[in-house]
Amino acid sequence: MSPNSLPNPRTFLQRIRPRHALWPLLALVVGAVAVSCATGTKRAFVLAPHIPGASYVGSESCEQCHDQITKHFGSSAHARLIAQGPNAGTDVGCESCHGPGSVHVESGGAIRTIVNPERNPESCFQCHSNLRAEFNLPYRHPVVEGRLGCSACHESHRGDAFKAGRTALHSENELCLECHRNQMGPHVFEHEAMREGCSTCHHPHGSVNQKLLTERNSILCLKCHFQQQTGPGRITIGAIDHTSFLARGSCWSAGCHEAVHGSQVSSSLRF
Repeated sequence: MSPNSLPNPRTFLQRIRPRHALWPLLALVVGAVAVSCATGTKRAFVLAPHIPGASYVGSESCEQCHDQITKHFGSSAHARLIAQGPNAGTDVGCESCHGPGSVHVESGGAIRTIVNPERNPESCFQCHSNLRAEFNLPYRHPVVEGRLGCSACHESHRGDAFKAGRTALHSENELCLECHRNQMGPHVFEHEAMREGCSTCHHPHGSVNQKLLTERNSILCLKCHFQQQTGPGRITIGAIDHTSFLARGSCWSAGCHEAVHGSQVSSSLRF
């Protein structure tokens, strides 16, 4: 085919213009397929915990005794863990996390062979493998040590698995303050970052920085507090030259803004 025989692009588009009403529908279909494929490739195939001598009985058997737990489970994020196949649980899989339940069921609950993720986070790590790495960072919540369970912060049987809703930032603070009561207000002068949620400054699972901070030292503060370079190696915040102060340590360790969560006496968050 010679170049002269190719249609003019503008003329070609004008010819197909009457059909362009189908394009949004085509784009929607293609987008749905792309999302489906992208989602599917991120899913991991995991094996349920092994319990010697036990077989799968299905979630309906669990409901006979644990109805207070299972009645909300259908609306939970974990309800999407559907176990299929002849050797898997029949219904949505309680046994995907707790292991096959026949021995436990046949004993009337007397034999406690069921895996409890509260005591051992390994069953959670089967899906949340990235968190295994976070809980092995130098500074972390003591989950792998057994001093704290995943359920202290997460509700595995209802909702989106967060005891404090992800859209309710103040509730996130309340969850953290159940243990970290020294940071609880009310304060006369409140650090505005507290309104955004504790995870604004802290990694909840683990961090390479002390106190689970998301950034090292004053770098964290300078992400919100405007910094202006007034010369080589000089930093001015507001109208005050902070260069010499920052050279002595972080914003809260240089004897200045020690009350980082809130202060009763100083609008500059001093004690």
